[in-house]
Amino acid sequence: MHILFDEAGKLMTGRLMSEAESSLQVELESGKRVKVKLANTLLRFDKPAPAALMPAATALAESMELELAYEFAPDEEFGFADLARDYFSDHASTEQQVAALICLQGAPHYFRRSGKGRYRKAPPEIVAQALAAIEKKKQIQAQIDAWAADLQAGQCPDAVRQQLYRILFRPDKNAPEYKAVVEAARQSHTAPLALLQKAGAITSAYQFHWQRFMFDQFPRGTGFPAVEAPAVADELPLATVQAFSIDDSHTTEIDDALSLQGLGSGTVTLGIHIAAPGLAIAPDSPLDELARARLSTVYMPGHKITMLPDAVVQAYTLEAGRDCPAVSLYVNIDEASLQIKDSRTALERVPIAHNLRHDQLDSVITEGWLTGETPVDTASAEVAALQPQLAFIFRLARHLKAQREVVRGKPETFTRPDYTFKLEGVTGREPDGSETVVIGTRSRGAPLDLMVAEAMILANSTWGLWLADTGVPGIYRSQASLAPGIKVRMGSKALPHAGIGVKAYAWSTSPLRRYVDLVNQWQIIACARHGRTAALAAPFKPKDAGILSVISAFDAAYTAYNSFQNGMERFWTLRHVQQAGITELTATLIKDNLVRADTLPLVMPVMGADGLPRGAHVRVRLGAIDEITLEVSGTVIERLDLPVTPQDEAPAEGEEEDDLGSPLHLAIDIAEEDGTPADSPEATGGAAKQG
Repeated sequence: MHILFDEAGKLMTGRLMSEAESSLQVELESGKRVKVKLANTLLRFDKPAPAALMPAATALAESMELELAYEFAPDEEFGFADLARDYFSDHASTEQQVAALICLQGAPHYFRRSGKGRYRKAPPEIVAQALAAIEKKKQIQAQIDAWAADLQAGQCPDAVRQQLYRILFRPDKNAPEYKAVVEAARQSHTAPLALLQKAGAITSAYQFHWQRFMFDQFPRGTGFPAVEAPAVADELPLATVQAFSIDDSHTTEIDDALSLQGLGSGTVTLGIHIAAPGLAIAPDSPLDELARARLSTVYMPGHKITMLPDAVVQAYTLEAGRDCPAVSLYVNIDEASLQIKDSRTALERVPIAHNLRHDQLDSVITEGWLTGETPVDTASAEVAALQPQLAFIFRLARHLKAQREVVRGKPETFTRPDYTFKLEGVTGREPDGSETVVIGTRSRGAPLDLMVAEAMILANSTWGLWLADTGVPGIYRSQASLAPGIKVRMGSKALPHAGIGVKAYAWSTSPLRRYVDLVNQWQIIACARHGRTAALAAPFKPKDAGILSVISAFDAAYTAYNSFQNGMERFWTLRHVQQAGITELTATLIKDNLVRADTLPLVMPVMGADGLPRGAHVRVRLGAIDEITLEVSGTVIERLDLPVTPQDEAPAEGEEEDDLGSPLHLAIDIAEEDGTPADSPEATGGAAKQG
């Protein structure tokens, strides 16, 4: 005697060995004996043999017409043997009964299960809906197969091209476009990114990086709705200073300017003047919502995406020839000892006399020019007139830096230059990737840089401590120590910043470019207006969860923006290497097998660096460049006989550690059915790098 039984939805057969009250002992074809619940038994039979029954019944079930079986089946509940008798004959064989069971199990849209081997006919309207869905699924699968075939043939269907970035980075895994790419990658044994490149889905490396960033951060585009810059309602006094800003020629968001009064009097007053959109833009206003949505200006070579509309920026930027609303910090300093006596904050209109451009003046305003070693008349008349003020500010900046280095416990050392990128041939509002890139350098700590940097550190630390002293919440940057791995954090508490060497540091000097600076400016304005009672009037009150919300959102956006900027700078660096025909370059070993090019902003892995000390100089032959993954590698071909160069201890405030770029993580999983490990390079498209 043999039995047919249901084991977890699977039909199985075996020889009956023994029978108890509620279970059976069954020997499978493999010889293994199993215990089967009596309730799971569907059929007892003598012949055919179990090994022959299932193949014969399966073949017979495939020949059955579902529509006819549905027509023959009783309207009330029935068993599979009943259907076999109605469909085949009154004396349905074992094979025919099992075939009927297989047919019923495989057609849930026609028959609903009511128990072990028991079924009911589905209502006609449900059957119609199910059949329509099955037909639609067949059509979709046919479309998937056609698209997959096109991709393997090197042609990208328009539907896949339009969904490219969603497929790669944020897919709907049930979408036919996604399934087509997965299927094509699986069948061709090709990583998805390589497959799409070969099929022509990616025609421009620059556009790939740009559109990927837009998809991720600006899915609705970068345009602004029509808004007007509100006027400052306050009657602000006019400051009795002539201020000047120091920026590069491409800067339109001029946030800060400096002034100096009292030279030769014994007490000098340094004015640090910050553009004051916070006097006009109210929290929760439409402009605030725009700024909070973006959180920061995004920078990249040849282009930028501003936090605020251009018209709004121009309304509050510190443009020369205007009296501009500003939040000013006046610091009284002993002229001889450079000791800071006191400071005050004022809300006022500041006359901006000059917009100095350091890219035009770095070669003129040198340390020698400021200390009198170089003739003053090497500069234009208006710049020469500023020499006494600039000389004092430079002297003060060096003093402030030395004081901070005492607190830090070590001097700030920067052995690398800052690199500048200029794109030649930009014809539209933004680059298209075909431009010629010119990479320039400027030394870190150049006099004009040092003046601005130290003035901003002074303002950010002074205002940060003032907010804490008055009990007004602020957004701070802090670093617990200079120990390896201790990073800069953002928070709502005034904690020391070991990297800078100050007791508290609150970004407040770039309110046109960073949202946290605008938030801090609102809080500073409240302190300037209300003094000790400012905590009651400030937009963000003590223990306000809104501050933490801003910090979280800003941190995420700022990290993404910096990663994109680093990636685009790496793209243009690689493009420069190709445009200039550079095949070899000198570099410095920074760690393990990573080197930094000596004359380009490029970090890359190399072979042949084993055993070399950190800081060793080498000559490297470049390998192939991939502009999509931003990968390039090299081979050390010569150890240069130069002194080992000490490496910078850590990136400066606001900078990121040099790296090869962020990994290009694809969200495609081609390992769903073929058993490939989900984290293998074949499944994910490879360990590509991307900024």
